[in-house]
Formats: sequence, structure tokens, C-alpha cells
Amino acid sequence: MASRTKVTREEALAYHLDPQPGKWEVVATKPMTTQRDLSLAYSPGVAVPVEAIAENPESAYDYTTKGNTVAVISNGTAILGLGNLGALASKPVMEGKSVLFKRFADVNSIDIELDTEDADAFINAVKLMGPSFGGINLEDIKAPECFIIEQRLKEEMDIPVFHDDQHGTAVICAAGLINALQISGKKIEDVKIVLNGAGAAGIACIELLKAMGAKHQNCIVCDTKGVIYQGRTEGMNQWKSAHAITTELRTLEEAMKGADVFLGVSVKGAVTQEMVQSMAPDPVIFAMANPDPEITPEEAHEVREDAIVATGRSDYPNQVNNVLGFPYLFRGALDIHARAINDEMKIACAHALAHLAREDVPDEVAMAYGRKLTFGRDYIIPTPFDPRLIYVIPPAVAKAGMNTGVARRPIIDMDAYEHALKSRMDPTASVLRSINTRARAAQARMIFAEGDDNRVLRAAVNYQRSGYGQALVVGRDDDVKQRLEASGLGDAFGEIEIVNARNTPHLQEYKDFLYNRLQRKGFDGSDIHRLAARDRHVFAALMLAHGHGDGLITGATRKSAQVLELINHVIDARAEDGAVGVTALLHKGRIVLITDTLVHEWPEKEDLARIAMRGAEVARLLGLEPRVAFVSFSTFGYPVTERATKMHAAPRVLDEWGVDFEYEGEMTVDVALNPKAAEQYPFSRLTGPANVLVVPARHSASISVKLLQEMAGATVIGPILAGVDHPVQICSAVSTAGDILNMALLAACKVSK
Repeated sequence: MASRTKVTREEALAYHLDPQPGKWEVVATKPMTTQRDLSLAYSPGVAVPVEAIAENPESAYDYTTKGNTVAVISNGTAILGLGNLGALASKPVMEGKSVLFKRFADVNSIDIELDTEDADAFINAVKLMGPSFGGINLEDIKAPECFIIEQRLKEEMDIPVFHDDQHGTAVICAAGLINALQISGKKIEDVKIVLNGAGAAGIACIELLKAMGAKHQNCIVCDTKGVIYQGRTEGMNQWKSAHAITTELRTLEEAMKGADVFLGVSVKGAVTQEMVQSMAPDPVIFAMANPDPEITPEEAHEVREDAIVATGRSDYPNQVNNVLGFPYLFRGALDIHARAINDEMKIACAHALAHLAREDVPDEVAMAYGRKLTFGRDYIIPTPFDPRLIYVIPPAVAKAGMNTGVARRPIIDMDAYEHALKSRMDPTASVLRSINTRARAAQARMIFAEGDDNRVLRAAVNYQRSGYGQALVVGRDDDVKQRLEASGLGDAFGEIEIVNARNTPHLQEYKDFLYNRLQRKGFDGSDIHRLAARDRHVFAALMLAHGHGDGLITGATRKSAQVLELINHVIDARAEDGAVGVTALLHKGRIVLITDTLVHEWPEKEDLARIAMRGAEVARLLGLEPRVAFVSFSTFGYPVTERATKMHAAPRVLDEWGVDFEYEGEMTVDVALNPKAAEQYPFSRLTGPANVLVVPARHSASISVKLLQEMAGATVIGPILAGVDHPVQICSAVSTAGDILNMALLAACKVSK
């Protein structure tokens, strides 16, 4: 079990504040640069689609964003377990939900907070907004109003209306239960199910399971008053009454005796070990209360080793996480222009999730989670970051929608649809996830060399509090403490480890080592002492070289060339040692690596070939299949220029070396990256756009990276120092705390090896 990470109030507020308030923005998909663009986008050109939609309302899905836009709507009466804090206070949650729609299913989403607790007013407001959206996701609305609001909106609107607090939990719960029952050899129509918590989520769970075959009399629903039975009057409403059964049982403890399944959407500690002991063989326990379950897996397994346990927590196996459902349900529904999301679509989603968990887990998913995932008692539900979800779940939902008559525009070619869904995957997200997970698994002791810089200190604290490992900060205690307090992180002083020449017992060992390396390079004893005891970059590198830390991050306060020179006093990181700088650019779902951005000033053809090999290694370590392009002003020999000659010759060197990755060149950048431009050269050995660009010199690499960063807003990771025996990474002087943390994660992943 992974340890829970620590998030402070200051960090949470800073995350939502910087670099700009909120979690999403609107980006235009059409050019708006000329008068003609404006004429087409607005007046007079916009009149044409207006008339087309007036004549045929269905064409709104063709000419507007309606077909890929969902509204996330709340009144803030039941916020994430925080209760009724109002519409405005719910906005951070609704923004977060909107971001999840985009991240996991490429669904555009807008959050809307309605300042009313009147169900009729809420319903009217949502209903009037119907023409704007392809679907409505209701969120954090208290019971019983949530039942009334959803039912009426379903009846009165012709687009999907889905209250995720109810049905999202129900779908994932159902998926997990399908597999849990398969493992235990039981059938849903035979099992005794006990539900504790008769709110929105609980009622939805039991209703969906009954739709899947669970017998009414076998389902016992409990609330704070005990069992809901025929004839009970206290604390009842029409939704609870629908699930009342004829029974003499009155308490949860009585109901649990002989139960096959427990479903909890209630409160921490509601289930005792004695209750678990009284359950039937191979009991299924879904303790889904958040943030703390009704009973922890450890407590349950202590008394019943045969139990299959799921929770709502990410730090336990079998997380019942709504993000496995709602993005893909809406993706499938939107793509058939559905009028509703019905039970058949929800059941199809549950079965597709269950089936996916039973399939062999790809290596890239296992690598991202740092462990092998195999169907069984600890893996009955897919992980949220499984890249197969996007092209497995929506087709199942879409088929169910088409079979039940809610599709306005059925999908004819399902194979083509699945291929299109795969293309919606954002590779940058999976790469970053993989880096994060591998770093957390490594638990590296990371040396942060520049403890006199606030950005470095924030990155170090974040590294440790996020559970990646121990942060070792090179600096003076009093200075570090003062800087942390000024940044609102004063309590972190006791968490991170401060190291310096004064408090280390290894200083003489470091000096002896350094003298051995530099004594014939013009350095005397005094020089060695100054370097080892007073230069934080050298001191940190000496710590790394002696195994007193597992990785090193430096460079935020000095120019990278100067830092590299200092590090080379301790470790071998020069061009002749095979070192290469590789910078990753992430932009609009694409990843391109540019080399060499750090070490080689003016590489020759053999150098370029080695640089290509290092770039390919980094690409593979990031989860990419490398396609290397040697880029130049020329394309395949024309025009002939002096500076293009070595780019033309470098691929011939790789031919001789017999490498195992795709490469081609020389070529211009558009031929390397644009499939249309590449079509003019059918003989090219690249099977797709290049993802590793080898450029003629360091200055051209630097210009390319900074241009894309400043003009296009690309996310830059690097330069990643590859080809060095030690995991050291050098930040740029303009790095943010987030950039420094990313470099620390790369060092922890041993990307530099």
C-alpha cells in the first residue's frame, strides 16, 4: 500500500492560483488573424450555419461545439463531503470535474454554478440552457432534491442528463461486483446484498444492481435508522420506500449475518470486524465512504482472508473511482448524439469495465503503476490511467445506446470509431503519469543543490510531500528555515533534510576524492577545499558520487554551462564521455525531443549519430517508440549547403552501426513533423512524424526550444542529461518550482542512465 501524501492549505491554494486563477481556459479552434477570418467566424459568414441549423436542428452537431460539450452543473448543496457551502464555493470542484472530462475523454466541459436551492428554479435554469450543450452532468446536489431534479430534467430535455454522484458510483461499483462475484463463484441473482447508506449514491447502486439481476428480497438497505423494512415510517421517503423489504432484521449488524456482499456509502467505522466475520464465505466488501472507508482492507483481511475488498481510496487496491465511468459514458453518448443515458448504457459500461480488468494488462500500464497488475482479488477494477479505457468503454456505451433507440446518429463503422478514439489520446498525459509513478516507486533520496533559492525549496518540499522520496537540501539551516517560513512552508523545515559542508562527516573523504581527480589539472589543496566546502554544486555532486544521495538537481541559480563545468570536476559528463542534452517539448498532445541542447557545441557526423542514439534511448524511457529525424535547411540533398553536409552524412553512420530504431535525414522540420509534407518523399524510412529531432548545433537547438516555449506555449522538460553514469539533471535559470520538480522526477526515474 502506498503512503498517503501530504497536501497543505498553502500548496492547495497556490495550485489553484498559479500561474493563473482556475483550472481551465477557452482556446479557439479556428484562426482569427485576418479580416476574412472574422468575416467567416462572425458577420456575415456566420449567417450560413445559423440558417442551416434553423432549417435542420440536428446540424448544430456539425457546425457548433454542442456535440462535444457537457455542462457540469451544481448548486453546492452537497460538496465532496463538505456539505452545503453554496454555489460559489462549489466552483473549484466543478472546474475540476470539467478538467477530468477533457483529460480522460477529450470532452469539452463548462462548469455552471446555480445560486438556488429551489428545485423548480434549478430545473428551469438547466432546461433553458439545453440548446448549448450535448449533455448535462449534475454534481454535488443534496438528496432528495437530486432525485427530483434529475428525473424531471430527463423527462423534459432531449439530451443526456446524468447525476454522477448517483450513477457514476453505481456503474463502477457494478463493474467491480461483476468481477468479484466471478472470482467467488457466485451469481448476482443468488447473493444477499447489504447496502449501508440510502442517499443518492446508495439508492443508485442498488437500483442498478437490481436492473442487472439482483433480487429485490435479497437486497437489504440500511440508513442511520437501521434496516429499511416494509411498514417503517421513521426517516422514510419515496426513494427509500421503493427498496423496503419484508424482514424481521432491524440493524446493520443483524443484516450482515450471512451476507455475500456489503456496499458502503456511509461513514467511517460503520462496519466492525465482528460484522465481517459473520458474512458468508468469500465476502465482497465495497467500503466506499470517503475519505475514510467503513472498514479498512487491513481490518477486514485481519479477520477474513477470503474477503474481496474495494474502497474509494487511491492508496488501496480496487479503487471505486467515478473517473472510470462518467467521461467515457458521455463520450459514447455524445458520439451517437444520444437523447439520454439509460440503464442499458450504464450496464454496458459496467460490463466493459469488468471485461477490461480481466484482460492482460499492457506493460506500459504496469510500468506506470510500478507493479504488475493481474486480474484477481486485488485487481477487479481497471486503473484510472489505463489508456485502453478511451477506446473500450465508449464503443460499448454507444452500441447500447444504438440498440435501445436513443441515438440520433448511429455509428456505422465501429472499427473506424475505435481508431478515432485512440487518436484522441494525449500521449503527453501518459508520459507524465509514467514519470510520476516510476519516480514514486524509486523512492530516491534527491539532492537539491541550491537551498538558497525559494523555487528549489518549494520543489524539494513538493517532492517529499508528494511521496516521491527524501529531499536532501544543500544549504544553511537558518537560511533555509527563513525562506521556508517566508513561503508559507515553515512546517516543512522539520521534514526535509538540510546538508552542508559543516554538518557532513564526509568532507575529508570528498576532498581526497576531488584532489585525486584534479591534482594534475592545476588545482592545489586550497582550491580543492574551496570547491568541496564552499561550492554547493560541487558539494552536491560529491554527495551523489559517494552514494550519499540517489539523484541530483542543480542549475536553477547559474548558467547551465557553468554548472556543467563544475559538475565535471566530480563526474564525467562531457561530450567525449558520451553526455548529451535532450529537451522534451510537450504541446497540444504531441511530444518532440530536441537534441543536443546542452553539451555538444558543433557536433560532427559521428557525434550526431551518437546524439541520435541517446535521443532514442530517452524516447524509449519516456514510453515512446523513437523516430529520429536529422533536421536541416536541406531535404535529402537539396539545396546543397556546407552546413547540411554533416546532417546528410550522419544517417549513413547509423547505417553502419546497425541501430534498432527508425531514422532518416537530412530534412527540413516540416518534412519531419508534417505528414502531408512527408508524402512528397515516399522513400523515407520514417513510418510517421518524427519524435526525436537531431539539429546541427547547440545554438540551433536552443533557438528552437525557446521559440516554441515563448511563441507556442510549449511545456519544456529538460534539457535531460543523458549518457551520464549518475542520475544528475541540470535545470535552467528560468525554471519554475514545477520545472525543477519535473527534473527531479526524471532523475529519480534514472532517465539519465
